[in-house]
Amino acid sequence: MLEINEKTALLLYQLLVESQENPLGIDVKWPRFSWNLKANRRGVHQTAYQIIVNVLEPGSKRIVQWDSGKVASEESVYVPYQGPELVSRTRYEWQVKVWDERGEESEWSAWAYWEMGLLHQSEWLAQWIEPVQNAVTLESPFDYMNMHENKVDLPITERLHPCPILRRTFEASEGIERARVYATANGIYELELNGKKIGNFELAPEYTAYPKYLQYQTYDVTSLLRAGNNAIGAMLSDGWYAGRISFSGDSCQYGDKLGLLLQLEIDYVDGHKQIIVTDERFKSSFGSVRYSDLFIGEMVDARLEQAGWSEPDFDDSLWTDVQMANYGLENIVAQYGEPVRVVGEIPVHCIVTTPKGEVVLDFGQVIAGRVRMQAEGQRGTEIILEHSEVLDEEGNFINNIIGRNKEQKDIYILRGGTEETFEPKFTYHGFRYVKLSGYPGIVRKESFAGVILSSDLRTSGAFTCSDHRLNRLQENIVWSQKANMLSIPTDCPQREKAGWTGDIQVYAPTAAFNMDMNAFLTRWLRNLVVEQFPDGQVPNIVPAPKAYLEQTAAYGLSSSAGWGDAIVIVPWALYQAYGDTRILEENYEAMVQWVSYVEKTAAEQLPDDVSNRQLTTEERERQKYLWNTGQHFGDWNIPSFDRGGPTDIQDNMMMTKDLVATCFYAYSTKLLSNIASVIGHEVDALRYDDLNKKIRKAFSEEYVKEDGTLKSHYQGIYVLALQMNMVPDLMRSKVLAQLVHLIEQNGIRLDTGFVSTPFLLDVLYNNGRPDIAYQLLYQTEAPSWLYEVEKGATTIWESWKAIRPDGKVSDVSYNHYAFGCIGDWLYRRIAGIDKAQAGYKHILIQPDFNCSLTYAKASYDSIYGTIVSEWNINAQEISVYIEIPANTTATIVLTGAHKHDIELEDGITSIVDKATGVTVEVGSGKYQFTYKV
Repeated sequence: MLEINEKTALLLYQLLVESQENPLGIDVKWPRFSWNLKANRRGVHQTAYQIIVNVLEPGSKRIVQWDSGKVASEESVYVPYQGPELVSRTRYEWQVKVWDERGEESEWSAWAYWEMGLLHQSEWLAQWIEPVQNAVTLESPFDYMNMHENKVDLPITERLHPCPILRRTFEASEGIERARVYATANGIYELELNGKKIGNFELAPEYTAYPKYLQYQTYDVTSLLRAGNNAIGAMLSDGWYAGRISFSGDSCQYGDKLGLLLQLEIDYVDGHKQIIVTDERFKSSFGSVRYSDLFIGEMVDARLEQAGWSEPDFDDSLWTDVQMANYGLENIVAQYGEPVRVVGEIPVHCIVTTPKGEVVLDFGQVIAGRVRMQAEGQRGTEIILEHSEVLDEEGNFINNIIGRNKEQKDIYILRGGTEETFEPKFTYHGFRYVKLSGYPGIVRKESFAGVILSSDLRTSGAFTCSDHRLNRLQENIVWSQKANMLSIPTDCPQREKAGWTGDIQVYAPTAAFNMDMNAFLTRWLRNLVVEQFPDGQVPNIVPAPKAYLEQTAAYGLSSSAGWGDAIVIVPWALYQAYGDTRILEENYEAMVQWVSYVEKTAAEQLPDDVSNRQLTTEERERQKYLWNTGQHFGDWNIPSFDRGGPTDIQDNMMMTKDLVATCFYAYSTKLLSNIASVIGHEVDALRYDDLNKKIRKAFSEEYVKEDGTLKSHYQGIYVLALQMNMVPDLMRSKVLAQLVHLIEQNGIRLDTGFVSTPFLLDVLYNNGRPDIAYQLLYQTEAPSWLYEVEKGATTIWESWKAIRPDGKVSDVSYNHYAFGCIGDWLYRRIAGIDKAQAGYKHILIQPDFNCSLTYAKASYDSIYGTIVSEWNINAQEISVYIEIPANTTATIVLTGAHKHDIELEDGITSIVDKATGVTVEVGSGKYQFTYKV
């Protein structure tokens, strides 16, 4: 807890390097610093800072590397390091102090640090190694009885096989000062040193575009080493590299042989260094993990465990030599952003015996993760754990995920004798329910735990209000985000686990409220950039596995409007949330390539119904600015197309794709114009602004009728047309009327898909129909957000009617964050936290008291500090509590208040009466306003 007293009127905290706290092993050569200020008074802003960076020499001696001196600046985020060139392997410590607007000087902050990884390929002395018995063969002593689908007659891409273990021993001297391991794998890996697990990362090196972008991780192993004999070991598994992935369930998408690259560096107090690397001195074998697959699950036969296999005195004389491999180092980069970790556990809520007589563990919450189990029984007893997100309408267990190789089944075979613990290492599942088969003895809740896996992102937001249903909705949104921010932004944690670009582009603003997404999505965007096609197209899935690319190319759907546009939309959302211009600069060329591809395609191709008739000059010119050719997903997953028929998906796409594509063509050009202006490309900004105007004009002339109806008469198309200014100002009221009519015709229920839902409530609210917006928010009939809540949802569903009104349970994902995009609206509209300037340097607080609630509160940890907006309505009196972080300012809009209700006190710079209330300009600090309405 930060304590501020009179002596320390300014306190510095939350020191970050590259948006991360004390990162270990980065390769950013000119990192940037950020810090927060806390003060015991209002109206505080920074006027200057001083940063000192020390290098830690042997013996923990600090030597000043860089002293910025006193720099006159209000910048407290993304301040670049400007000292001498940074050196590989080196740990740097840094601290900062600031001066405020009164000239008062803070104390120095506490020391923070970062450590560089290996910055040059030449510093890798390790070589790639492979266990000899690999994914290409099952002919090993442990391929017993071809059990559990281990079929030697299957092709490579269908086989399951044991997880190899690798080890070597080495001698270490006395006087160890520090030790680091740098490691990566083709596959996923877990390391051990002298019998202890190294680090707390899970599923490393995680999922990236492996041929072009493979992360290595850095571990501090100083405490695990000892003078004398040591052993280092690794266990490998297929993971995303060779296992079954994506919606097709195909394996070997990046390779069919697992490999390890590892370098252990030991520094001694006398100055000498010892380096242990992967080479021919490693040996390999197999252990108790008979197979592990991200989709199928993991099987462990504890009878085959090689106890102590990573200990130095283990007898590995029967192990096999490894073989050397040459994969090169060109794709190797340091880990950027938060790793996957265990982020929590939940107990079993209850144990259910289904109508079929099956025993099912109900954890009470859909999660992404795995189950830890304690069991005791006879040697050879086989226990099976099958995972699902939902029970069927009769209360029986079902696997709700359809598709090949999607079993989500873990198997454990007891060694016998004592109580044993099983927890899978190399897989994870999306589940709430676990069917238990073969468990010996009485099934007790305390023998099981749900282990939650996620990228370890810092929680940044919270929302609560007087309606418990909206609180549950917010909880569902956060749970879905936690489950799907696992290495990459996935669509779901069970059926596909894929990085769908359309899903994250609609959800990014909400994601950035709930968690700190900056480093995580920066890494994902770097993968998107390296996988962009030469012609500028963006894959619909990133990373894009081989089978997916082949299948989509065959359908002419390598990229789609609303999905490929993620290269423009996601960086813009990050810039808006964090004020980081580098994310725009880093992705600018890829954005330009994407828009250029769309521009070229629109100008050169004509749809069949147009190309077969004679066009006037005006019509031909108009067609250049309509993106109405090719295959697109359209406004994906519109509820009214969910009719249970075989052509539903195709109909949804065909009926909406052309107008959706042209809307997003306009949207991306407008955003790109804004982006170009922000980063100083003014000529580009003017060009894209002009292109945007031509697209909008063409859309209006082609698709908008005099009565305001659009060619594609669906709610989502009207939403996009209004949000993206695709209709002339004089036509907006007519187009809005058509949208409202469709909503009313549908019983005040939404009928929008993936790409239009994020804008639905804003379009209504901003165009004078907040009444309809709130009716949709509070709607409890399907399709609606609260329908899911009242049906017992604990996460956001992929389909609005995943559980039908008649109770029928559908084979869809029950953990899909896309429609959770409403979360952004709860923060902005109801609680009223919004940005008036990118990154919340200037904040807009404008809560809506006319939302049928009596209480709402939101907090958001911005890059400058915590913002709070809390309000109550009690007996015709409104009470509002606001917190604004130091080094920022805010505009507070109090609806229904008058100037005489507000006292001009310290921190308040102006009070202005407006027709609907009062606007108050404030500096940082805590404010309380109370007035009658």
